[in-house]
Amino acid sequence: MQVRSAPPTASGHLLKHLTLAVVALALLIVIAVGAMAVGRAMLSPGTVVDALWQLVTGDGDAPLVSRNIVLNVRLPRVVAAAMIGGALAISGTAYQGLFRNPMVSPDILGASTGASFGAALALLLSLGNMPVRAAAFAGGLAAVFITYAAARYIGRGSSQVLLLVLCGMIVSALFQAFVSAVKYTADPDSKLPEIAYWLMGSIAKVTWADLALYAVPFTVGIIPIVALRWRLNTLAFGEEEAESLGVNVTALRLICIACATLLTASSVAICGVIGWVGLIMPHLVRFIAGPDNRIVVPMSVLLGGAFLILVDTACRTVMASEVPLGILTSVIGAPLFFIILLRSRRGGR
Repeated sequence: MQVRSAPPTASGHLLKHLTLAVVALALLIVIAVGAMAVGRAMLSPGTVVDALWQLVTGDGDAPLVSRNIVLNVRLPRVVAAAMIGGALAISGTAYQGLFRNPMVSPDILGASTGASFGAALALLLSLGNMPVRAAAFAGGLAAVFITYAAARYIGRGSSQVLLLVLCGMIVSALFQAFVSAVKYTADPDSKLPEIAYWLMGSIAKVTWADLALYAVPFTVGIIPIVALRWRLNTLAFGEEEAESLGVNVTALRLICIACATLLTASSVAICGVIGWVGLIMPHLVRFIAGPDNRIVVPMSVLLGGAFLILVDTACRTVMASEVPLGILTSVIGAPLFFIILLRSRRGGR
């Protein structure tokens, strides 16, 4: 006689989710400490922990040189990588759940190309560091606003999601043409290399002041998505079924798009264009934890941050000169995405 196992209870699901979240958080912390120990000046993990403990409590034995390396050079990069990776990953998760399409990435509505145009134009005009980032942020918001307004103008109803994607493709192509025009008119000896390097992405010049400004859109963008993550599960059954369950699909769509755009535009503004993170990390999390957005959303933040810390560490250590972050995310992300898809197919997920 075959005995069937009892279905998992709510407490069992909660325990599983908590365990996965704790493991992901521990992994993020271990990778962050390891990243601060690796570089041209190698440090032991104990020295890194001692320097961080001294920062928090004022009591520690870390040498002054080691403390300066950890706190003033490597810690800002690690914090920036964790925040940007988490922001891009949760944006991709929100968009994929919203559009019910696993191939959607955070730049689907034109935020990245709009931010690229804003930054390229500011660099062409020889504006300072903060104006460049402000222009990039404004360009990303403007591109998504144009996309959303165009989709609303063309029509409403069941095709709204498709209209958003199509309008996003149009706006992205338009702003990409604007970026090409800026590069074409830029001085090939000075401005063009500067624009090209910015577009390839880097967090080498991120400061604590930049992170303080970035913390505002980061917090404002992440909190609503995390709070509404369970509602993304209802969209898997379709918009009509979600509305029958009491979900205001229009409001949910607007909030998710606004928050994901805020995160994407601010991330591109602070570090340039970084691809693949928002596409592959939701897939990796779903492969590990399943399709439930209640755990996928917070784990995307943690694992996205851990992934970008690893990639940024490789960027500054694999060669004598630093490799742009966007290049290495593509080199690592493309084969990793293929492996995830292959394993998911074989696993039946």
